[in-house]
Amino acid sequence: MDLQNYLESMGTKAKNASRILSFEKSENKNLALKKMSQALIENKDILITENKKDIDKAKLDGMKESLIDRLLLTEKRIVDMADSLIQIASLKDPIGEITSMWKNSDDLTIGKKRVPLGVIAIIYESRPNVTVDAAGLCIKSGNSVILKGGKEAINSNLAIAKVLNQAINDILPKGTINYVNSTEREAVNILLKLNKYIDVVIPRGGASLINFVVNNSTVPVIETGVGNCHVYVDEYANLSMAEDIIINAKTQRPGVCNAIETILIHEKIAKKILPSLSKKLIDKNVEIRGCNKTQVIIPCTLACEEDYKNEFLDLILAVKIVDSLDHALNHIYKYSTKHSEAIITENYSNSQRFLNEVDAAAVYVNASTRFTDGFAFGFGGEIGISTQKLHARGPMGLNELTSSKYVIYGNGQIRK
Repeated sequence: MDLQNYLESMGTKAKNASRILSFEKSENKNLALKKMSQALIENKDILITENKKDIDKAKLDGMKESLIDRLLLTEKRIVDMADSLIQIASLKDPIGEITSMWKNSDDLTIGKKRVPLGVIAIIYESRPNVTVDAAGLCIKSGNSVILKGGKEAINSNLAIAKVLNQAINDILPKGTINYVNSTEREAVNILLKLNKYIDVVIPRGGASLINFVVNNSTVPVIETGVGNCHVYVDEYANLSMAEDIIINAKTQRPGVCNAIETILIHEKIAKKILPSLSKKLIDKNVEIRGCNKTQVIIPCTLACEEDYKNEFLDLILAVKIVDSLDHALNHIYKYSTKHSEAIITENYSNSQRFLNEVDAAAVYVNASTRFTDGFAFGFGGEIGISTQKLHARGPMGLNELTSSKYVIYGNGQIRK
């Protein structure tokens, strides 16, 4: 296969489709989303069969269980994917919205209007649900999409893309949803240079993928984040609540970016919470790596510097005992990837300091970081969770997939 010609041809189709999609009626976009949802349910057996090929290969290659879980499609997950498309269809269409309007001194009426970004390329790993979320959100926001999933999910993603395209074939322009069927790394290199066709690239995956895209793309990049997420258990915490939140944030799905990797515990309550908490964590097969003070209270592996830097994406948890809120804030400032951070406290002043001083896309008081998710936030899904500050931050829903243009009404004005 001539990858350059293949991807340029795909880029041309996506660009042509984006022109039509930019003014497509909401009714047609919503109909397409509903047809896509229906098609996923009707083809669930095919999708599970294709997914099994990827799962079997992953097990043969020795992939970690937490990463296999990210790759796995079950009937419930397919239903959830289908439901997310229905939710996206039910959301207000952002395209064409006038977000502000005013008159200037020359009596011009100036408005700011939402418009699509154009062609969005998504480069991602492991999770087949990204194929559905990305396609659905891009369609609703009037964008065409080029999808490049990882080789570990190639069978799943190709099957999903085929099902989605068949569903919209008679509703939206060809080139609306495009899937790169090559697993060669060179395909990514070429995509990152297709400025003529692609308006923005969004990488979604581990640190190595994100860094590669950021460092090699000539197309503008929206950086989605690695999640080295923390929970700080304050001296004024409800300890039962803290245990429940930590167990949920670490063990519900350890292989996702909003799972916690480190807990910080105030020294005044460390002896009260750690024995009980560590037992519950061990019962969930969590390996604990703690500081010297932690080792005095519970048996655990001694944590090293790398443990506080790492996104484990596994049943491994770093623990550090701190002597103050300031100590916790300094630790988070040093090691956070600015994704999701949480404090457990009943002290209002401490909660407000944490909210104000922690620099992250999502900052929680008394809740699990697992809620940093487009579906949980009511966006119907997400393209990714942006940890940068320019153009979007946090879970990226419909509004984050738009740009703006100014529309100006005059009555013959000329500038003097």
